[in-house]
Amino acid sequence: MSIKSVLLASALCASLAACGDTVVEQGIVGTAVGAGAAAVTSGSLLQGAAIGAAGNIAFCQLNPGKCRSVN
Repeated sequence: MSIKSVLLASALCASLAACGDTVVEQGIVGTAVGAGAAAVTSGSLLQGAAIGAAGNIAFCQLNPGKCRSVN
């Protein structure tokens, strides 16, 4: 995957990030966004989902005040 694709996927994830109220919700939201970004950039859906889930959970746990709720 090229740097341009990675940057596009990162920007997409950041713009759509929503934490959720629990770690499970955070993982589900991250999985969906990561898989969507991978689909848009012709990347691996599984890899995108895993990266999205891990990234969203990490962001939400480290920055709880900066995260929108899914609800």
